[in-house]
Amino acid sequence: MKGVRAMCRWIAYRGKPVFLDELVAAPARSLIAQSICAEEAATRTNGDGFGVGWYGERPQPGLYREVRPAWSDENLRSICAQVRSPLFFAHVRASTGAASARANCHPFVRGRLMFMHNGQIGDYPTVKRRVEALIPDSCYAERQGATDSEALFLAAFGDGLEEDPVAAFAATLARVLRIMEAAGVREPLRFTSALTDGETLWAFRWASDDQAPSLYYRMGGGDGLTIASEPLDSEEGRWRQAPQGCVIVARAGARPHVRCMNEAMRDARRQAA
Repeated sequence: MKGVRAMCRWIAYRGKPVFLDELVAAPARSLIAQSICAEEAATRTNGDGFGVGWYGERPQPGLYREVRPAWSDENLRSICAQVRSPLFFAHVRASTGAASARANCHPFVRGRLMFMHNGQIGDYPTVKRRVEALIPDSCYAERQGATDSEALFLAAFGDGLEEDPVAAFAATLARVLRIMEAAGVREPLRFTSALTDGETLWAFRWASDDQAPSLYYRMGGGDGLTIASEPLDSEEGRWRQAPQGCVIVARAGARPHVRCMNEAMRDARRQAA
């Protein structure tokens, strides 16, 4: 069963250094192709901006975000043809309400950490002020945009994101669910996302209604891994669907493994009660 059709499409790569265009532009169902016509998204066109982030010679990632559609930005193709990286993110956006602005385009970066998201906080305008109150004072000045995605990312720093990302996001999502329940929100909280510190890659697929947006992964040589909202080519036998309620964890020098997010969420919800 495929995941619920949702907004946005993204890819994350970790492995031997490759040029970004090998995934962003070259495949038949590349991310740029998905920005024009996605096959597993509620909105087939993802034209409300894009972003790429990559790790190179310095600790902090490079970042290029723009409000133009990915298919029409010649600078994106030029950058992807020249930049080679062992770990990078790319995202094309279909807005769920926030304006088309560079500050609202993914990925989001704080220090060495980089994050991108496909999903939603249900009825976000109703709970926005209370969700933003979860962002620690030390992070709030870095809030640049108006998306629920960036709010989740920054709020998770208050729950230990730099120490244990799985437990941190579980705690943050549990607190957001309590806010939604208190406000009488019936729409789901959906969280298909990726996080990295430049070494380890975490890819989450979780939703409060067990209908998380689609997510697939493909193993490469050694510890190589490509994760995508939908397959990048027609060789679907090489792609596995990420299980609902789980996290894919890829560490340097180790084969990626799957960790249960539902268990972390149950623990977080008991602690938040």
